[in-house]
Amino acid sequence: MTNELEYLSRRVAAGKLNRRDFLGRAAALGVTAAFANTLLSDAARAEGPVKGGTLKAGLQGGESSNVLDPALNLSQVNFNFGKCWGEMLVELNPDGSLENRIAESVGSSDDAKIWTMKIRKGIEFHNGKTVSPQDVVATLERHSDAKSKSAALGILQGIDKMAVNGDEVVITLKDPNADFPYLMADYHLVIQPNGGKDDPNAGISAGPYKVTVNEPGVRYGGEKFANYWQGDKVGHAAQVEIIVINDATARTAALQGGQVNMINRVEPKIVDLVKRVPGVTIQAVSGKGFYPFNMFCDTTPFDSNDLRMALKLAMDREEMLEKILRGYGKVGNDIPVNEAYPLFPTDLEQRKFDPEKAAEFYKKSGHSGTILLRTSDVAFPGAVDAAQLYQQSCAKAGIKIEVKREPGDGYWSEVWNKQPFSLSYWGGRPTQDQMYSTAYISSADWNDTRFKRPEFDKMVLAARGELDQDKRKKMYSDIATVMRDEGGLIVPFFNQYIDASGKGVQGWVSNPAQEMCGGYALSICWLAA
Repeated sequence: MTNELEYLSRRVAAGKLNRRDFLGRAAALGVTAAFANTLLSDAARAEGPVKGGTLKAGLQGGESSNVLDPALNLSQVNFNFGKCWGEMLVELNPDGSLENRIAESVGSSDDAKIWTMKIRKGIEFHNGKTVSPQDVVATLERHSDAKSKSAALGILQGIDKMAVNGDEVVITLKDPNADFPYLMADYHLVIQPNGGKDDPNAGISAGPYKVTVNEPGVRYGGEKFANYWQGDKVGHAAQVEIIVINDATARTAALQGGQVNMINRVEPKIVDLVKRVPGVTIQAVSGKGFYPFNMFCDTTPFDSNDLRMALKLAMDREEMLEKILRGYGKVGNDIPVNEAYPLFPTDLEQRKFDPEKAAEFYKKSGHSGTILLRTSDVAFPGAVDAAQLYQQSCAKAGIKIEVKREPGDGYWSEVWNKQPFSLSYWGGRPTQDQMYSTAYISSADWNDTRFKRPEFDKMVLAARGELDQDKRKKMYSDIATVMRDEGGLIVPFFNQYIDASGKGVQGWVSNPAQEMCGGYALSICWLAA
């Protein structure tokens, strides 16, 4: 059976058999769709990438206010485009391991306080300058400067000092951190000439594509960088293009009509319909992403933990998962981590929908009147429906929720992290420490629940420096308990990334870290001849 499918998969890769017929034969032989798609990916890679052409993506998550500065990347379009033109020190592989990129090697002292990164020689920026250790230090300096407003600020505050020693960058930390190399994979830390201090919006790095089009909220384009250091492995298309299509129906129609080759954020409620479109393949993968309801802990009425607990208990997670994600995910527990993370706390009781207890906490809070909840189509697929469904479950506890639907353009700059109760999304991070440090310690620029507790910060810092894994797991359990019971985070579910690729797209690699092959779909995929 396997031999037959391998033969047929090679015919698909060669363009002699269509994907639909292959999947039909695989189903007839009792093979799962996931395994069949793995065979197709393996066959496509074995056949070899096809060079040239233009690869286009239609993506949700772009605004007219977007800039190229990696420090300020906060939505999907800039994230994906940044992976086209940017190059990192290290990158997270689909299996969770780290791949050295600009950093040829990474090593540490025994106590994990001093880290040395050897910078690879001969890598060229798009402006012709050679990447140097000084550029790496300048990049980290800029992102660790509070004035930069970098989203990576929270994870870099543990750095005490940096120095260049020949072709090495030596970083001394204030406290031990066994996870430090994973921090360098944060997608904001694109290495730029002089760290981007001269012009962070120039779109110059050392990635596989040079920026040629930058029309915020409309489209972006890049042409293959001839001197890219791994040009034989990455960057197969001659040109890449991202078209901002925030409307889900228009995005799906563009893929179906061949205007784009791939799209992100297929809505769960239409997945079965999209699967029937000839030549279109659904690419779904579970990971660390979650869709939260964020409350500002320092803003009335959410500064009352009794009210926050009432709103958490008024969330019917099972119903939300079934009706909004159609099963493409798992229920959440009001913490920003799940079992995809190492040392995940397995001893926490799952929070359940309890309208009676929610009503008790609501009465205890002393609040009365309507609570305003802001949402938008761009927050996550089904976000407007999710807010309305939550409105109904809250009503069962006597809590009145007013749902305000905000426009997509401007939601990430004017609503998220600005308004006290809104819907959002998070793509997760490589480690628990990075997730907590990016969004929940007091000094984090992306602290979108305004949860600011010095004692909580100390707990995160202590876990970061603990090298005994058993002790560290217990510490993360304590951290999760505080977040779950006192934080401003409501997590109804962890989502699957649901993307779709069109006819002829090959080389797709599912990555649980982020959507669109971890953001690299345009760089690693190609179009069949």
